[in-house]
Amino acid sequence: MHSRENWDDLRYVLAVAEQGSVSAASRVLGVNHATVLRRIAAFEDRHGVELFDKSARGYAISEDRIRVIDAAREVENAVQAVGRIIQGAQAPLRGVVRVTSTDTFCCQILPAMLARWQGQEGELRIDMLSTNAHLDLSRLHADIAVRPTARLADDLSGEVAARLAFDVYALKGSGSERWLGLSGALARSVVAGWLADNAGAEAISGSADSFVTLRELAAAGIGQAILPCILGDADPRLERRPGILPATEVDIWVASHFDLVDVPRIRAVRRLLVEGLSSIADRLAGRVS
Repeated sequence: MHSRENWDDLRYVLAVAEQGSVSAASRVLGVNHATVLRRIAAFEDRHGVELFDKSARGYAISEDRIRVIDAAREVENAVQAVGRIIQGAQAPLRGVVRVTSTDTFCCQILPAMLARWQGQEGELRIDMLSTNAHLDLSRLHADIAVRPTARLADDLSGEVAARLAFDVYALKGSGSERWLGLSGALARSVVAGWLADNAGAEAISGSADSFVTLRELAAAGIGQAILPCILGDADPRLERRPGILPATEVDIWVASHFDLVDVPRIRAVRRLLVEGLSSIADRLAGRVS
């Protein structure tokens, strides 16, 4: 017996079980009354079971056959899911995808990726939302988040594309031992916690809520700053000061809200982001200048 035949028969069984009568099932399925009767009888004869208690009031599923109907529902859900996936794969990728990330990623990493992808993915347009605050994806402020973070919010689904390393940087030859602090959303970061524990307030010469801004402050000679290595290593004005900050890395997540995970255009952009970040994993981890 072919799987297609199995599902066709189960469709009729499920329709009668859910509608409670052959007449109602025939209307839902768009076939005549006799066709439904024939399919139900064929299924019962083939499997040697009587699924329904038949009476003038309709068809009721037998108590001991409930599991058959539950299994039929699972098959229906699986078949429909396959259809959605195939339809999504065949549909042209068009529309806007909003990606939120930190200023480091929006300035230093993602633009080059977007340039390589231009024209490769149908009629997609990617809008960048640069902020160090975590936007609420459940309210559709964005479709995809690219975030260095220890863990995702409970309503997000994603994968780790790479790891982001941090170290201490200062203007070349400055010799400054004063620090630049982290404020705003960055004050809740792992490196801000280390700085708070290891540098007194009197050693802080300024602060910023942006790693890009901290880089510029450090390059101006105002103090040394903890920066993502991919940001500090790429700046010829700065030198890395290893051995001060313990090895520190954070997972880089590419994530969407659970309800958006299977939207084709969003899934395609998430794939591109994961592949793009994975391809520069060594730079992100501070292993390549």
